[in-house]
Amino acid sequence: MTSQDNRIPIAAPGRAYRAQKSAIDSAVEEVLNQGHYIQGAKCKTFENNFANWLGVPHGIAVASGTDALTIALKSVGLKHGDAIVTAANTAGATIAAIQACGCTPILADIDEATMNINIESAREVIEDWKAEYTIRAIIPVHMYGQGAAMNDVLELAEQFNLKVVEDAAQAHGARWNNQRIGSWGHAAAFSFYPTKNLGAFGDAGMLVTRSEEIESQARELRQYGWRERQISYQQGINSRMDELQAAILSTRLSLLDEETSRRQSIATRYKQAWKNIPDLRLPEQDERATHVFHQ
Repeated sequence: MTSQDNRIPIAAPGRAYRAQKSAIDSAVEEVLNQGHYIQGAKCKTFENNFANWLGVPHGIAVASGTDALTIALKSVGLKHGDAIVTAANTAGATIAAIQACGCTPILADIDEATMNINIESAREVIEDWKAEYTIRAIIPVHMYGQGAAMNDVLELAEQFNLKVVEDAAQAHGARWNNQRIGSWGHAAAFSFYPTKNLGAFGDAGMLVTRSEEIESQARELRQYGWRERQISYQQGINSRMDELQAAILSTRLSLLDEETSRRQSIATRYKQAWKNIPDLRLPEQDERATHVFHQ
């Protein structure tokens, strides 16, 4: 056995399958037998299940987390040429979504303790760039499973009249002030990439919102701008969730809270074991946040 064989993997999607093998196999078999494979009854069920679990009225299933963020930005009214503030340490997918809307990303520094967006830095870059750009939104990215300071984000957004679109790709089940991440902004985007805390066995995403207007826009944009079949009212894209992924995700959602508790317990063991290592600085947890330890 090599030393590499003893390494603990960052993610192990196969274990998620083995933990619910019978239920997942049954869900997949049901989809295969029914013969409807894209954006059908299983998709609608998962939209409802996830939105209810999150505590918001609307969930719109799409093909990926990047699509969820792109469609969310367009659905809240972002236009070509607008600028959007986000965290400097976010993944490339966040920037890709901004650019897919024809918008300009403006990067704010992060809080060294929590690794989330620093509100004072965000305020500074808005003041520095508002004469040159039309800054119309902020994307708080909930990094590594810990929610950004949403009270401060909303206060900043109100001050500068910004839309708030949460990038919750790593924050399934996280809370801020005991309210689920993803339920704070005008809209939020979740990824179900296989390595996420709630992962599909392929790619998938979800846009969530409290607004009926944003929901309506998102449903049109994800499927060619259709309000009714084959009649496009605006330019849209093809971003539909497969029934197989929806069935798998509904099944996996039933264990997510239990799996999150286990992650939190393991993280506590790591923090205790590492707390006295010289020169090792661990990210801090804000007392207002419930961390789900995606990383």
